[in-house]
Amino acid sequence: MPVAAFFGVALIGLIATSWFLNRDALREAVEAQIRAVTGLDLVIKGAIDISVFPASYVSFQDVGLKGGDTADPALRVDVLTANLRLVPLLLRRFEISDVMMLRPTIHVVRDGNGESNWTPFVDTIARTMKPGAENQVSFSEIRIQDGVLNYQDPMNHVTETLGDVDLSLAWPSISRSFAATGQFDWRGERIDGSISAGDFIALLSGDRSGLKARLASAPLKFAFDGSVANRTSMMMEGTVTLDSVSLRNALRWTTGQPPPGSGGFGRFALKARANMVGGSVALTNVNVELDGNVAEGVMTFVNNGRQVMQATLDAGALDFTPYISTFRLLASGQRDWNRQLFDLNALSTTDLDMRLSAAKVTVGATKLGRTAFGANLRGGALALSVGEAQMYGGIAKGSFGVARSDAVADVKAQFQFTDVDLQACASELFGITKLSGRGNLNVSLVASGASPFGLASSLDGTATLTGHDGAIAGFNVEQLLKRLERRPLSGGGNFRQGTTPYDNLTVSVKFADGVATAEDVRVESPTARLTLTGTASVPAREYDLKGVASLIAAPNAAAGFELPFVVQGPWDDPLIFPDPESLIRRSPATAPLLDAVKDLKTRDAVKSVIERFTGGGMRPVPGAPATAPAADAAAKPN
Repeated sequence: MPVAAFFGVALIGLIATSWFLNRDALREAVEAQIRAVTGLDLVIKGAIDISVFPASYVSFQDVGLKGGDTADPALRVDVLTANLRLVPLLLRRFEISDVMMLRPTIHVVRDGNGESNWTPFVDTIARTMKPGAENQVSFSEIRIQDGVLNYQDPMNHVTETLGDVDLSLAWPSISRSFAATGQFDWRGERIDGSISAGDFIALLSGDRSGLKARLASAPLKFAFDGSVANRTSMMMEGTVTLDSVSLRNALRWTTGQPPPGSGGFGRFALKARANMVGGSVALTNVNVELDGNVAEGVMTFVNNGRQVMQATLDAGALDFTPYISTFRLLASGQRDWNRQLFDLNALSTTDLDMRLSAAKVTVGATKLGRTAFGANLRGGALALSVGEAQMYGGIAKGSFGVARSDAVADVKAQFQFTDVDLQACASELFGITKLSGRGNLNVSLVASGASPFGLASSLDGTATLTGHDGAIAGFNVEQLLKRLERRPLSGGGNFRQGTTPYDNLTVSVKFADGVATAEDVRVESPTARLTLTGTASVPAREYDLKGVASLIAAPNAAAGFELPFVVQGPWDDPLIFPDPESLIRRSPATAPLLDAVKDLKTRDAVKSVIERFTGGGMRPVPGAPATAPAADAAAKPN
């Protein structure tokens, strides 16, 4: 009964207080306290709702808060509700317990000095929360529901919008710490975040304070644990972690520009010690993982209107196959050059300067040993340099550059391969599978085009190859020459079988507008010698070469039997056949026919019949008469 009587008296006193309370004084006190806390003028355009019992609050509709020197409000709220503390209210003191903002619109504009229209607000909070201040801030919580934040930075051309903001700010009414948790939408993704400061007063004053932050979304997760200060510029130091199931999607979401191609840039994780000053971030003790590739080193990132990244990383093993799989030089049939246009947009968004080394590197079917290379992307021009790579069983060095000109790529390549396996090198670089041995290759090429076919059609430059102790597959020159020396018309069914071993190989080729001209091509062995002249079409990937094969009886001796021959057809499977007229002239049975026959049609008919036996590949002349003696003579063995 005494307890019930006490609550009854309290209830009667509360009701009586609500009757005799000066509501105008209450409204003015709440406005003054909000003004003292925020440093912003309260501009009320809508109705005011005051309640004392059963709930004690003051609600303002259509409210704007702005600084004294600003024309536009920095904050607009549809409904701002200030909940009051009950006990002080009974004693006729008006103290705000917490504030709830429904559908606020926050407008932040940053100037060139790094300050914003919210600087007065921050300065006022810092002054009022300092120990010994006359008006101590007493808010325990500020809740934001269905808010919108607009951020503008005209100097850096940055405009961002955060929508559907639901936040709870735990105001440091008792302790010095501050915490905020909630969710918001950014660029179509829902983000769950939290932030806490160990010393909120120091944080607002620009002094050093502990800081923990976490942001989690479907494309990317971010966490920071360290300290922050903002005396002359923003400074942060601590451990940063990033995690994404798809770096491609994360970059598309954050920057609006995904990496080129459609392969790679999947699973990504990074952990490092971060030191941020202004718009520059330095990462040390970096441990980064991308598509299963793990590397360690240092990185820096600068955003001063243009994004610039620098990195020096070292890895045990790297696999670049996912990144080159989408860049196909050849079409799906592996016969024609790919005509799909290049996507060069990624070359103009970011500047990159990277140094990377690895114990093992895999690029498709190519396996490299210890490799050190660099990548530099600046102003839309990409430059790749290989300091030294253990490649094809030898050493490779060189550079590769791509410059963007509208939709056209200007390409320049210079490479030196020393003591490499020619079979692997020629197969992977040029699609030539019939060459083996070891040797040196120097390539200097330039091209310009909007597709791989365009590059092949405009190719200019030079290529030199010196090889030794190898072989050319497709025919055996020594056996073929010896057989044709004895029987020139003995048949050509075996011309494309066997291999031609060589001691020395020399190839010097000049490229002009996609046509390769053989300037010096020699194949030498102790018993045979080959020389070639002619051209090869890079766009068509076809040979049109003529050569001479010679038998050598002894070293340093003059050439013996010589046979002109022709190489025609695709690079991967060319036709090689001897010159039919030279075989006819060397045959005792058929050589007199060419001299005896004066008529052109008759001569062609005779040659066509003979070519059927030699396998020369040339078709007979349609409708040309063929004399029986000539046919019989050609059919007789020598």
